[in-house]
Amino acid sequence: MKTMIRVSLAVNILVLIPIVFGMAIQSPIIDRAWGEFSESRGILASIYFALLVLSSILIVRTIPVFIVPLLATQVIYKITTPFTVGTIKSGMV
Repeated sequence: MKTMIRVSLAVNILVLIPIVFGMAIQSPIIDRAWGEFSESRGILASIYFALLVLSSILIVRTIPVFIVPLLATQVIYKITTPFTVGTIKSGMV
């Protein structure tokens, strides 16, 4: 179980580093995928940064009481995103 938790956290980190970095430097790749910068994209960057920080901390110090809500939140937001965005074809999904 601990191995799978660490793998999940590692995947979070590996996926989020280029996304957060791209958002921070206002990469044209991010603009092409998600459109021009907006307040909502700024909020998304903040959420992704928080997920990256928590994943980085929790991969070093495994605290199950924090890991379960973190991973559950990510699963829930990924499942609900197509419904809140209105399509599965959006770059946000």
